[in-house]
Amino acid sequence: MAEQLKVSELYEPGHTRAWEYLEKVEYPWEILKDIKNIILEIGPTLDKDIYEEREEGVWVAKSAKIFPTAYLGAPCIIGENTEVRQAAFIRGSALVGDNCVVGNSVELKNVIISDNVQVPHYNYVGDSVLGYKSHMGAGSITSNVKSDKTLVTVRGKETSIDTGLKKFGAMLGDFVEVGCNSVLNPGTVIGSHSNIYPTSSVRGVVPSDSIYKSGMGSEIVEKR
Repeated sequence: MAEQLKVSELYEPGHTRAWEYLEKVEYPWEILKDIKNIILEIGPTLDKDIYEEREEGVWVAKSAKIFPTAYLGAPCIIGENTEVRQAAFIRGSALVGDNCVVGNSVELKNVIISDNVQVPHYNYVGDSVLGYKSHMGAGSITSNVKSDKTLVTVRGKETSIDTGLKKFGAMLGDFVEVGCNSVLNPGTVIGSHSNIYPTSSVRGVVPSDSIYKSGMGSEIVEKR
C-alpha cells in the first residue's frame, strides 16, 4: 500500500512546473512546506514573453483570463490559457498550471494545481496537490486541519504514515474525479484514475483505478 502513495505512482512526469521539485521527494505531501519558496524560485525564471509579473510575487501568463473580481495573492503562478473566474480567492502559495479552470468563489491556498485541472464551482483546496486532469465537482472541498488539531496521519488498510504535518488536505493522483459536495478529510490520498461518488466523506487512502461509494456505509470497489 505504501508504494501506491509515492509521487512516482500518483503522477506522470512533467505536468506541473513544480515537477523537478516533486520528483525529489518520496511522498507528495513532503512538498507542502516548500510550495511558497518553490514559486518564488520559479517565478523570476519564467519567459517574459509569455508571463508578466502583475505585482511582486504574482506571475500570470499573458494568455490566461483573469476575471476582474478575482483576487491573486502573492506568491502565485497562473499558467497559460488558464481561467480564474469571478470572485476566486487565491490566498497565496498557489502554483496553477496550464489550461486550468479556477471557478467562481473558489479558494486556493498552499497548493500545486497540475495542468488541465478543473476546480470550477465553490471549491476550497488547501495544502493539497492535484494531479493532471483531475476534477473537483461543485462544492467539493479539502479539509486540511483535524478537528482536534493533532498531526495528520495517512492511513490505509495496511499502512499508517505519520506526516508530521498539522495542515494536510488531499493528494489527488492524475485523472481523479471527485463528485459534487464531497469532503476530502485531512490526509486523504486518492490514486490515479479513481472516482469519488457525490456527497462522499473520504478519509485515508483510495487506491488507483477505484470507485469510492458513499451511502449507508462507504466502500471502495475496483473499476471494471
